[in-house]
Amino acid sequence: MEWFDFAVYGFVASIIGAQFFPAGDASSQLLASLAVFGVAFFFRPLGGAVFGYIGDKVGRRTSLALAIIIMSVSTALIGFLPGFASIGLGAPILLVTIRCIQGLSVGGEWTGASTFLVEYAPDRSRGLWASLIAATAALGIVAGSAVVFLLSAALSSEDMASFGWRIPFILALPIGLVGLFMRLKLEDTPVFQEIKKKGDRVNPLQHIRKDDLRNIFIAFAFSSATGTGFYYFATYFVSYLSVTLQFPRPTAILLSMLGLALYAVMCPLAGRFSDRFGRRLSYILGCIGLAVMVVPVFLLMASGEFVLALLGLGLYAIFQSSLTVMSSVTIVEFFPPKIRLTAGAIGYNLGVGPVAGMGPLVAAALVAATGNPLAPAYYLAGLMAVVAIILLKFLPETYKRSLYTEHDEQSRPTDISDSEPVVEVDHK
Repeated sequence: MEWFDFAVYGFVASIIGAQFFPAGDASSQLLASLAVFGVAFFFRPLGGAVFGYIGDKVGRRTSLALAIIIMSVSTALIGFLPGFASIGLGAPILLVTIRCIQGLSVGGEWTGASTFLVEYAPDRSRGLWASLIAATAALGIVAGSAVVFLLSAALSSEDMASFGWRIPFILALPIGLVGLFMRLKLEDTPVFQEIKKKGDRVNPLQHIRKDDLRNIFIAFAFSSATGTGFYYFATYFVSYLSVTLQFPRPTAILLSMLGLALYAVMCPLAGRFSDRFGRRLSYILGCIGLAVMVVPVFLLMASGEFVLALLGLGLYAIFQSSLTVMSSVTIVEFFPPKIRLTAGAIGYNLGVGPVAGMGPLVAAALVAATGNPLAPAYYLAGLMAVVAIILLKFLPETYKRSLYTEHDEQSRPTDISDSEPVVEVDHK
């Protein structure tokens, strides 16, 4: 849901600018629209703390279901908003308000989904199960792009500006039914059931220790790299291919969608690799791989050849899939169960929100300022190199940890038996 909205808003940003910010030329309208889009990133850390608290105190299922329901309803409301011509200044005010609500709900979605899936996963398949989150993020972007692309082909530009742009947002409503189903039908995770059974539910904000603050910083570091790399893939590459490299717009969209489809295929492979060889190795290889390969990837795209550009996107997908999947699983294994969702959501959203959310803007500004089409690649390579050094020094191995027990990050992780679960939970 998050990434479907992400793609839809980006593709119809110029229409939204004209509908809600009619003053000025087309460029200023687009900038105003994208500025509203960016507001959501700054609300993600707060949303992470709020929904993380709910997840640790009330339940993983409740937190995730609420995040999905709020996200789907707020996304659909954008499709029903009257424009500036109807209610004047109230239109952009309502749009900004809804984007703030979306930012709050998004702060609970990724870590909520990660925690829900990973705490249910078999011990030796956590990476594989977590890869579903990363893969469906890409598929959400592909779906959003495809819907807008098909509507643009089927409708005239006048109809698209009048009502067509609203349709993809309204399609978010059925996703809310999934959230409602989760809230009413599914059991909470075995880990949270064990916490309830032992009476260990606490105020997570009051139980974050010094070691947990250190790990929140590490989570901030690796999620900054993960988020920046993914936002390059999800948003910047389309503009880079079409504006900077002069690919026809339909070709740039097709390349982006194919690259993301390849990425979705890579995610389960990255998850299985980490289940076999560990999260630490997978994370560090992903960072070093992108640091080394991002300049060749940009050169392949700059060749102007469709096949070579797709090859470059495929190479990028190999390393980025490792980073994104590791964020999904490591953020869960990293923290003790009683504060897991709160601490993880705060660290993760501080990285992927204000920091990584600025990545595409920084990339575009670097090209504009230097005139060098490789400048964004140098920026990303430098970021990946710095984060790789941080991970080499501070990131512990987590793939053998028990998800049920408290652990000291400085001590040896708890090994999990291949044959027996750590805790027997009645799933009835």
